[in-house]
Amino acid sequence: MTIPPPPALPPEPPVQNLTVGELRTLVERRDVYRAKAVFELAARARNDDVAANALGALSRLPVLRGDRLHGYVSLAWAAIIGLLAAETPQARQTAYEAFAELPPGDRDLFLTYLKADTIEEAHPRL
Repeated sequence: MTIPPPPALPPEPPVQNLTVGELRTLVERRDVYRAKAVFELAARARNDDVAANALGALSRLPVLRGDRLHGYVSLAWAAIIGLLAAETPQARQTAYEAFAELPPGDRDLFLTYLKADTIEEAHPRL
């Protein structure tokens, strides 16, 4: 029995050239490149409150909470880390709100991952 090769991936979108809305759509429709869209929004969050707000909203999606990059680290965690790393008042407040909506066990693991006792003490860098 021979296992067929996996289907070819679609062309990679130029995430740097997409609008915040287009990036959000990539994530919401569960596109194969949704992680790239999350990371692009995280990169923009320092200078763009619209990107920060989109990232906060996306971090609440069940698909991102369940989409594990490795071990316990989910795309939702990546979104919240991106918000924290942006270090703007808007991005940090959005991160605190998104963090508060994680399940309690996930919040504990998240803080352990960031080596912080509280979310306010977390200052990750991208």
